[in-house]
Amino acid sequence: MSASDSDSDSSLHNNSIISQFTKQAIPYSKRHNISNENELKQLVELINVNRNDIVLDLACGPGIVSSAFAQIVNHVTGIDLTPAMIEQAKILQKEKGLTNITWKIGDVAKRLPFDNNSFSIVITRYSFHHLLDPFSVLREMERVCDPASQGRVAVVDITIDPEKVDAFNQMEKIRDPSHVRALTFKELESMMQEVGLTNLKTGHYKVAHQLDEHLQASFPENQEYIDTIRTIFAEDIGKNRLGLEIHLEEGNSIHFTTPITIMVGEK
Repeated sequence: MSASDSDSDSSLHNNSIISQFTKQAIPYSKRHNISNENELKQLVELINVNRNDIVLDLACGPGIVSSAFAQIVNHVTGIDLTPAMIEQAKILQKEKGLTNITWKIGDVAKRLPFDNNSFSIVITRYSFHHLLDPFSVLREMERVCDPASQGRVAVVDITIDPEKVDAFNQMEKIRDPSHVRALTFKELESMMQEVGLTNLKTGHYKVAHQLDEHLQASFPENQEYIDTIRTIFAEDIGKNRLGLEIHLEEGNSIHFTTPITIMVGEK
């Protein structure tokens, strides 16, 4: 593939992300399962966040992690490709009365606009499955992380069992055209080690969803796609081929859980 072809693919993919998350900005920011306090507390504890930290939050979305960390640390910089997400992040910051956050609109898949060793914590949550080249982004995260301040790099994302990940990715691309590929735990671990991060620590949790609410918030392009996804989920009840523990609750409502890994490494 030529450089021009690669640039074209990247531009098309960025347009897909901006389109999808501009539509999702408000409902995404309001979803209780995205801002769960217990999950954020687990994240803070595993990373060992403290008041001296200078934090970079990549693909920060509506600023949920940035705002949670800003209540503890010295300063947070949040960067995201989608202007509508940054607008929601500013609203959340104002609601919480935080003055120690800086927001930037930018493409985290390119060289980050920060010097080497600029941050003691570099984190991204729920972004890697949207990236064409997550390894290059992880290298940039490592580059701007400062070893002199006990630098930590943290990735929080969906991880699916190896035998189920292909089926999951196929379904997810129907639901969300900005989805690229979920990683397995081993793939994420190997990436962290390959960029030179050490003393890896991991945590896990599951995010619960009701299917119709999930679809409403993610704006599939047409009713045919919605019907296809519902069929896929219904056929997986009791089989777990997608790795989502799909099941029925009251009134035959379809529910499922998304497995999430927190992985933290030291520079």
